[in-house]
Amino acid sequence: MIDITAGAALAADSPTAGQDAAAAADSLQAHFHAGISADEIEQVFHLKRAQPTLQAFTALFHGGADGVLIRLLVLRELAADSTASAFSRADINQRLAYLIPESLETVLTRLRSHGLLAWDAQAGVYRVTPMARNVLSALDTLLSMGAAEDQAEMGFLLSQVAGAQAVGGVTVEQLKHLLGRLVDLTEEFRDAIASGSEFRLRTSQAKWHMACDWVEKGSLILRAITSDERADAATHKAAQAIGRAQSALLNMQGMFSRALNQIERQRVHLGQSGLSTTDVKRWLLAHDDLSSLARGAIDRPLVPLFGTPAEMIDVAETELLAERSSVAGPACLPTGEDAPLTVNDAPAIQVELDDWLARLSDFANLGNFPSFSGHGPKSVPIQDSLLPASFAIASYRASLLPLLGDVAEASLQGATAQLARLPITFAATDDMVELNDPHVAAMSLATLSLDLESGPFDE
Repeated sequence: MIDITAGAALAADSPTAGQDAAAAADSLQAHFHAGISADEIEQVFHLKRAQPTLQAFTALFHGGADGVLIRLLVLRELAADSTASAFSRADINQRLAYLIPESLETVLTRLRSHGLLAWDAQAGVYRVTPMARNVLSALDTLLSMGAAEDQAEMGFLLSQVAGAQAVGGVTVEQLKHLLGRLVDLTEEFRDAIASGSEFRLRTSQAKWHMACDWVEKGSLILRAITSDERADAATHKAAQAIGRAQSALLNMQGMFSRALNQIERQRVHLGQSGLSTTDVKRWLLAHDDLSSLARGAIDRPLVPLFGTPAEMIDVAETELLAERSSVAGPACLPTGEDAPLTVNDAPAIQVELDDWLARLSDFANLGNFPSFSGHGPKSVPIQDSLLPASFAIASYRASLLPLLGDVAEASLQGATAQLARLPITFAATDDMVELNDPHVAAMSLATLSLDLESGPFDE
């Protein structure tokens, strides 16, 4: 005997399910050109296979920002309780008592309908599904990496690769995401170097140092991937590409140094004050409100005067039509006179350059600075070489230090070329050291080292 009721139910359900599937396929196909099937695209196949996971993210993030926050709040509160595996409605109401009942009911219904919460009708309790815990774990990792001081934005990508490698499931897509970030950083640093902006260069250099820290950690993971016999050829190829990208990133240290040295050579100093345009810009950037610097500097408001085109035409016509008396100029050149003698009270820069070159040459020939001993290490702190001197002279001497070891400058002639050929290495850091000096309060922590392999300097 045939069950007509069951047969009718099947007949009623089948067309509806088929219509929904056909409608979904048609809506997706509408985004592609005619003659191209969406199922022929490889990425479409992978995304369709991950449809349950994508539906979970859709349930959480579809709609306004406030709704997204409430859904994440409810789900995180329930998943954070590791002492209970199930929650009755009374437990949920007590735990989320700060939410109004209508909003809580709406969120629970949405999470339950999309498989993030499971409803056990027999026991009358809710349970957090494994899919919900996977989604929250991924979000927590991303949020924690975003809150950290990771200007290079490589921490999350590298953590995903490290976690997948630890459980033996690293994918080519994860490696390509990391490779793409390395390529983006390299292009960003090259643009900063090409810009010639000192502030952009120093900002990018700090970001480069942070990226190098991540590269050092990632090298251990890449060695594990390349030595894994279970990894396929595509994984090995992606890991090798990441290694090459890391090498290109690490080799940019010399590019940063040359660009900063070039800027140091071209730095414009303001008279004999020892200050440069970089110092002025850094001082201006330290003020949030630049207009406040003008307070008290102007006695009364300025009244701008504007010249319209009509007024400019009137002035031009007046000048053009005005009768000018022709006055005959002198017929011959005036007699010559001796130029008046002037006394230049400004200090001669050449004298300071010669004195500074003599001090460095003495050091290069194993001479003595105030704190240098011939029996000790062949290096001195930079403050012992620049001081004692006034602030202006010390700044002038410091501006010449990047020329030491400059190959391009050493190939020229003159005092600065002779300075560049000295067997002395200048090493600077980003730290500052306070000084007990009447003119200079603090100075960058740096040293002058003697290149012993070059031997004594011979002029």
